[in-house]
Amino acid sequence: MISNPLLKNIIAVCAGIILGSVVNMALVFAGYSIIPLPNETKNLPLNDAILLFQPKHFLFPFLAHAVGTLMGAFITAYIAFNHQLKFALAIGIVFLFGGIMEIVNLKAPVWFKFSDVILAYIPMALLGYFLASKLKFRN
Repeated sequence: MISNPLLKNIIAVCAGIILGSVVNMALVFAGYSIIPLPNETKNLPLNDAILLFQPKHFLFPFLAHAVGTLMGAFITAYIAFNHQLKFALAIGIVFLFGGIMEIVNLKAPVWFKFSDVILAYIPMALLGYFLASKLKFRN
């Protein structure tokens, strides 16, 4: 058991970023298996291919962003020694920053950009915190 609060908080944030990123990428790749991209997008760069996507093709990227942030914030809040809400929100902000960088560079539809930025990051970080706090204080 780690007794140093600073070290425990650093490990919590690192674990949240790593776990959230792994969940994010796993869901993106799983999504391509479950909802395959159109054949005509196979050899195109993503920014050109995205113009051929149907709304269903944006489901797993959204879920990846939301669930990745949720899991990252959850594990961070669960492990952190103190300031669990602040650290969970920090995870949400890190993932939000990545999401903003992505949507600035991609030609995704405006509806996806707005729903992704508004729903997938900060609300999921808050939910991760609340779930972790319920579980942590229950034990």
